[in-house]
Amino acid sequence: MDKFKTCEWCEENKTQAHLSNVYWELPDGSRAIQIVNVPSVCCSHCDMEYQEESVINEIEDQLMLIDTRLIDKVIPYEELMNLPRLLKRNYFRF
Repeated sequence: MDKFKTCEWCEENKTQAHLSNVYWELPDGSRAIQIVNVPSVCCSHCDMEYQEESVINEIEDQLMLIDTRLIDKVIPYEELMNLPRLLKRNYFRF
């Protein structure tokens, strides 16, 4: 992520790359997990903290392609993204 990109919320050029902790519902709806150290954007103008769409899509795809029973209640982002996939790609994303 570039430093000082335009904030998607307030449109000011005051964002910085940041790592944050997020909660995510598993695709089957069975439970939510906490993912720590997720690449995020933080705006010093409006204080909004969010994930870019590319990161959201990576997480969503990974959760569709792995055995989610292997995930504890909390998992680091890098560990999640390195779990072995059952399929090569998400065939439902067009």
